[in-house]
Amino acid sequence: MNAVLQARDLGKKYGRRWALRDCGVDVPAGHVVGLVGPNGAGKTTLLKLAAGQLTPTSGSITVLGGRPTGGSAQLARIGFVAQDTPVYAGLSVGDHLRLGDRLNPGWDAALARERIARLGLDPRRRAGRLSGGQRAQLALTLGLAKRPELLILDEPVAALDPLARREFLQGLMEAVAEQELSVVLSSHLVADLERTCDYLIVLADSRVRVAGEVEDLLATHHRLTGPRRDPGRLPAGQHIVSASHTDRQSTFIVRTDAPIHDPAWSVSRITLEDLVLAYMDQPAPAHLRPVLETHR
Repeated sequence: MNAVLQARDLGKKYGRRWALRDCGVDVPAGHVVGLVGPNGAGKTTLLKLAAGQLTPTSGSITVLGGRPTGGSAQLARIGFVAQDTPVYAGLSVGDHLRLGDRLNPGWDAALARERIARLGLDPRRRAGRLSGGQRAQLALTLGLAKRPELLILDEPVAALDPLARREFLQGLMEAVAEQELSVVLSSHLVADLERTCDYLIVLADSRVRVAGEVEDLLATHHRLTGPRRDPGRLPAGQHIVSASHTDRQSTFIVRTDAPIHDPAWSVSRITLEDLVLAYMDQPAPAHLRPVLETHR
């Protein structure tokens, strides 16, 4: 796998608390990768490390084959849109484009102007007077006009209404098709991941619980429902992701490549939301539980 981001034993500590610890992850090139996990999992810290905004406390991270903090040439290859879609309230839309042109050697002024015109944004209007959706679109425009090889989006639509969220994601997918970008998109909203992502990484307590192409993951995970059964009695090839029981019934979500022939089970496919929740619900390794009660 050709990876755009690789982390090995990566950790980041704020004071006495670890926001990320012993994290290992590979993000493949040529995909729109959904990064999902609970609050405190370390998603934002990981993405800020990848964007060169933070330096690791331990371990290593490489992005596009280099260190994220390796200088301006390396940073120019990475686009980053943070959760609060940072723009300068006192600057106009046009000021933002001119600033982007001055700061980024690969700036595509024509792309930026065309996109702003298509969105109907007045270049003279100050960013502080734009709606939340318009500010998010401006921030995305700034990220895309850098012509990055990797675009990192940290919950960019979390605060938007459904219509603005849909328009933002539609614009993102159009840009992906036109520019052949690799994208990492962090989101709590599974519906957004279903709409945009073809590769999924579930991160919980700094550990990658599952990673793979969405189509393959959904094809190899199943819900089994039947008479109450000890998990140890399931075939060895059926990896149990989650289990729940009543007095008479057991329900398992399992991962397996083999057909399931046991007539005692009712077998059904799962949704992406089912998959994400099953892996997020796995307990943390015992040695990590005391140290990862931190901010994101």
